[in-house]
Amino acid sequence: MEDSDVIRRIVTGCSLTAALEVVGERWSFMILRGAFNGLGHFEQFQSTLGIARNILANRLSRLVAHGMMERCPCTDDKRKVEYRLTEKGEALMPVLVSLRQWGARWTACQPANTRLVDKRDGLPVQEVGVLAADGRRLGLHDVKWVVLEQDEAEVSPSGTGRVAAAG
Repeated sequence: MEDSDVIRRIVTGCSLTAALEVVGERWSFMILRGAFNGLGHFEQFQSTLGIARNILANRLSRLVAHGMMERCPCTDDKRKVEYRLTEKGEALMPVLVSLRQWGARWTACQPANTRLVDKRDGLPVQEVGVLAADGRRLGLHDVKWVVLEQDEAEVSPSGTGRVAAAG
């Protein structure tokens, strides 16, 4: 198969496109970031993020519909609801950390005086990167996309590498 055929198959069946349909706009990521930082009530999201109520309601609805968050009765007041990350939503943590690290490095925005640290030892987390199966950090020119045969795709949907903090 020629390189152009591989690229065409990758672009047309790309999981990135599907992911961006769910979370690919600013407010969705800001809501998820808020949830990662302990926000759970509609009013908390609204006041902390400064988002219009109608936009917040729409984005929360979409995140719930896509299984990223769930609506749960509040433990202290059953008349109210809170929004919690699901396992699917929590799985976006490396993406949010990576985007924040990228933004701190490559945008003119001055990062807040905060740092993400390991709760156990208080040390800063390492930069998120793409790692080979043996743990080596990989760059753009160290990887390539391949089209898997049907039986390979069923066994290994995510390929041989993984995204993790570089060591």
